[in-house]
Amino acid sequence: MLQGHQSWAFTNRPVIQATGTVVGPDEGDGPLANDFDIVHGDLQLEQESWEKAERKLMEEAAELAIKKAGLTKEQIQFYVGGDLMNQIISNTFAARTLTIPYLGIFGACSTSMEGLALAAMMVNSGDADYVMAGTCSHNCTSEKQFRYPTEYGSQKPPTAQYTVTGAGAAVLSRKGDGPIVTGATIGRVIDMGIKDPFNMGAAMAPAAVDTLQAHLRDFDREPGYYDLIVTGDLASVGYEIANELLEKHKIPISQTIYKDCGLMIYDIEKQPVVIAGGSGCGCSASVTYGHIMKQLRNGDLKRVLVIATGALLSPLSFQQGESIPCIAHAVSIEGGVH
Repeated sequence: MLQGHQSWAFTNRPVIQATGTVVGPDEGDGPLANDFDIVHGDLQLEQESWEKAERKLMEEAAELAIKKAGLTKEQIQFYVGGDLMNQIISNTFAARTLTIPYLGIFGACSTSMEGLALAAMMVNSGDADYVMAGTCSHNCTSEKQFRYPTEYGSQKPPTAQYTVTGAGAAVLSRKGDGPIVTGATIGRVIDMGIKDPFNMGAAMAPAAVDTLQAHLRDFDREPGYYDLIVTGDLASVGYEIANELLEKHKIPISQTIYKDCGLMIYDIEKQPVVIAGGSGCGCSASVTYGHIMKQLRNGDLKRVLVIATGALLSPLSFQQGESIPCIAHAVSIEGGVH
């Protein structure tokens, strides 16, 4: 049901029955390595191209989530997914393999929570019994498409982020055991005029704060309602700006509650290759469906708000000198048994 101006309250409490996460070698060297289902030792995944490797990440994460839910792919009625590649080919081709009725979406790095919100809405309304949401990214495919080919070896500024090689999928059901999706807030497109594709954190931070403000207003909550509020992939630069904006707007939130997936998935001090921290569709997906779900299931966290952020640029818009419009979608998840 509609909650406030731009949010949904899921009164039938759809259950996240199972999740699957698959990541690459750099993510396996990070602090959350033990919370992922599969860690690959190389970026190629025995595939002919990086694009095919990204597709395999998505297929493996989806198959894991379905298997852990105790279901077959024939029982999944709809799959909602997208990614960063042109025409969302990683998910479209994965859906071809899975043969599940498919809704392709694009929200850039916000796709993880956009997909989860839509899947939860379908289950909450009674229009489906089992829906899967998923997304993925690959460091080499994203760098190749949005910046410079990896082989070029271009130098990057300290504001640049490192695209996560990873995929995450979640199976939602009308009943069962597991964390529940209680609500979602759909973000607005925010554009502060930033044009630098090497400074995505600064571009996305205002969208994250705008969506958080809307969520708190629509649900009449204070930040302290949640044990954890996590943004998708602002990394060090965007995280600092977001904190400044939160202070400016007098939103009382401590850094013990507010964290960022782009800083959680890597240790930026020990992994200098990631520069400012993580980004990409696979960033918030793998952290949420791996690390955060584990904490919700074991009771370390009870209430979490995930705000996935996305930069809605394309190679074409960048070449034409356009600024970078950004968006953030928030999903509230609570632990416990349905």
